[in-house]
Amino acid sequence: MIVPTKESSSVSKSPAVRRLPVLAAALSMAAAGLVAAQPAQAHPHPARCPQLTVSDGWFGDNQDRIQDLIDTYGTCGAGAGHGKKPVAVFDWDNTVVKNDVGDATMYWLLRNSKIQRPARGDWHTTSRYLTDAAATSLAAACPAGRSTTLPTATDTACADEILAVYGEGATGKGAAAFAGFDRRTMEPSYAWLAQLLHGWTPAQVEAFASAARTQNLTAPADAVQTLGSNTKATAWVRYYDQQRDLIRTLQRAGFDVWITSASPEPVVDVWARGAGVAPDHAIGIRSTTQHGRITSHLKGCGSARDGDDSVITYIDGKRCWINQEVFGVRGAAAEKVQPVRNRQVFAAGDSDTDVSFLRDATGLRLVLNRNKNELMCRAYDDSDGRWIVNPMFIEPKGRKAAPYPCATTGYTEHDGTPAPVRRADGSVVPDQWDSVYGG
Repeated sequence: MIVPTKESSSVSKSPAVRRLPVLAAALSMAAAGLVAAQPAQAHPHPARCPQLTVSDGWFGDNQDRIQDLIDTYGTCGAGAGHGKKPVAVFDWDNTVVKNDVGDATMYWLLRNSKIQRPARGDWHTTSRYLTDAAATSLAAACPAGRSTTLPTATDTACADEILAVYGEGATGKGAAAFAGFDRRTMEPSYAWLAQLLHGWTPAQVEAFASAARTQNLTAPADAVQTLGSNTKATAWVRYYDQQRDLIRTLQRAGFDVWITSASPEPVVDVWARGAGVAPDHAIGIRSTTQHGRITSHLKGCGSARDGDDSVITYIDGKRCWINQEVFGVRGAAAEKVQPVRNRQVFAAGDSDTDVSFLRDATGLRLVLNRNKNELMCRAYDDSDGRWIVNPMFIEPKGRKAAPYPCATTGYTEHDGTPAPVRRADGSVVPDQWDSVYGG
């Protein structure tokens, strides 16, 4: 069951007080010229306002607060008639769906021997961050052969090594698999999945993702699959009914709804359609192409050029890609926090990978609690009253026994060094106790 406590900001304030940050943000946007300069009201035109219809699973008054935001910024509220749609951005994996569609695709590729051999047999060509130890281990486990694809369905040693590098960021013997990357813009194991799709066309990858989607949606909840010699991997995915309802309601209310994910974009495109989001509104890891086929290099964002392979949809990289693709900000400016008029009103995420674009949201920031340190530190600190926390809608995590280490190691620096989590004014966020959880 869901266990509310007095520590939760979701249940500690009156409805009027809870509504103030949303209304204040609306007034701020009005001053900036984004909306008509008039006081925002909750439910100003109830008969015209699209309503959320799935109530199960929402914690405390979270559903009411989201509905207030819809009424305030949507076509039925203070935002009506300003000529520019309010933007909502959702992370995908474990935010709109339970489990990870990138993982689901990787497991399908391995079970169906669909990973092509690296160019010239050199595993370094699959990632500029791959260590010599990893390249050597992969070459030994996946020896040269005549086929263009690796026989991972039957060659368990090869599958085991790829799984270790992808899932653990280490070789089968425990050596680091990746090095030399910025921890705030790149997660090389995530990027590696997109890079291992080299040689296929985007349409072929969509077909692979579609097959994996069908398999994972039809498998029983809690299904597992055996990969390699003995790896037990998750074999199911489910859409959250609550999030599909929220996306649909936001769209009906006039919001411009986007998906951002650290899974490969052709994969995200396939899954996003099931939540009513078109591919042109899905931002995943984008690969460069050559002669219509995917390469092992990635498209750039901000000051990073195509082929630099340095910025994916990950922490600060998600901010960059949203600013660039949603708001049209180009060059190094896309890496920075934008003025209020060029920021999303609503954002939803579940992990530290989402923290930057969530912080940029001007109205509400929905966090699904997966016990991720930096994200939960910021959400529970709730320094501006715009964070709301909800247990995962399927298999919510229980309460974290120890406080989140916000004041010491909750933040990860660009070089990987742990550091305190700090507010925008530089002050340190104190350790936070878990208070919105399942059980």
